[in-house]
This record gives sequence, C-alpha cells and structure tokens, in this order.
Amino acid sequence: MSDLPDFAPSLLAAVLAGGLIGFEREWRGRAAGFRTHILVCLASALLMEAAVSQGAWRFDALLGTQIVSDPTRMAHGVLTGIGFLCAGVIFRAGFSIHGLTTAASLWITAAIGLLLGVGLFGLAFTGTVLTVMVLLILRLVSRRLPQKAVIDAEIVWRRDAADAEAAVEAAVTDLDPGRRADLFELIDGGERVRRSFRLQIEDDAALKTLAARLRTIEGITGYRLDPRDD
Repeated sequence: MSDLPDFAPSLLAAVLAGGLIGFEREWRGRAAGFRTHILVCLASALLMEAAVSQGAWRFDALLGTQIVSDPTRMAHGVLTGIGFLCAGVIFRAGFSIHGLTTAASLWITAAIGLLLGVGLFGLAFTGTVLTVMVLLILRLVSRRLPQKAVIDAEIVWRRDAADAEAAVEAAVTDLDPGRRADLFELIDGGERVRRSFRLQIEDDAALKTLAARLRTIEGITGYRLDPRDD
C-alpha cells in the first residue's frame, strides 16, 4: 500500500488520456467509446507499472542466481493482446469495412497507457494531444477538402424484368462513369439478380438522386446504398 502514491499519477493520467480519446469515439457513436478507451489505457498502465516493479513481486530467487527483468516484454504482450480487441470493432457490411479508425485509436491508447506506466509523461501527453488532433481537427480539415465519397451500392431486381439490368447500369453510370462492379449473382433460387457496385459521388444530393431513380425502375425489389464512414 505504501507504493500507491507513486503509482497514482500514472494511473490517473491513464484515465484522463483514455477519456480524452474515447470521448471523440463516443461522440461519433462508435462501438468502442468512452469507457472502453479508459479501460484500455488504464489496463496498459497497470500492467506496465507491475512490470517495472518486479522487485516487489513475491517470489524467492534460487540461491546463487540473479534475476534480470525486462519490462519491454510486458509491452509486447499488451500490444499483441490489444490486437484481439481491435479486431472486435472492425466489421464488414457488404463491401464496406468499418471500424478501422476506432481500432487504431484503441491501439494507440494502449501505447499511451504503456508510456504512462513507465513514467514517460511528456511523451504520453504529446501522443494524447496528437491523437485527439488527428481524430478531431484533421476530420474537420478533410471535410473541407474537395473529395468524393465512396458508396457501396447493392441492387436487387427480378430476373424476369428484361429492362431492369440496362436501367440499373444506366443509373449508376450516369452517377459515376468510372463505377466498378464488384459482384454479380443470382439469389432466391435464381429468381432475383443482385449486383454490387463501388461508386464515387460528390455529395448527399447525388446519393438521393440515385435512390430516387432506382425507385422508378420496374422490377427492382430492393437496394442498399452504404456510404463508407470510419
């Protein structure tokens, strides 16, 4: 218990750093948010504190032997283990991959916790500030840059609708002449055709225009337009 005052600054700083990064993810409504990032950072700091304090562990060395500890092995284990948690927030919806930014934020949160655990407060503080800047400020900057949004479109129509395929091709080509078809398959026992396209659009208005046009095509039984957003 006498060591707790020495551990407290690192652990409290880990809670603060994890909270700052997790707040942005919580605000965005991501799967790993405020509490998850705090726990990741705190757990990393706790484990690293334990690793650098191995002299206080309860074990008896064999007579005539010398124990040499290597705290970096704990860091390797933490960063390897956090990979499983990061994998849990990455998911695939159709041809879209979501959660990569959240996984990266968890990974760097664990790294910051390790730095705090060994007492590198300056480096950990710098990493926290830069991480928050990347998640918040650079996101605002990227929105102001001229760019196109990537849309994964999945369209289903009846196989017996003779003109549906040509109409769908025309609709997506008018929106994005450089569109790429990812998938072409028969479903529901061959009664329906499902096509998937990867499109680039200018703004939400173009997406709404495509949705409205697809609703006018005879034979279409469903569609899904999935904007990529990490």
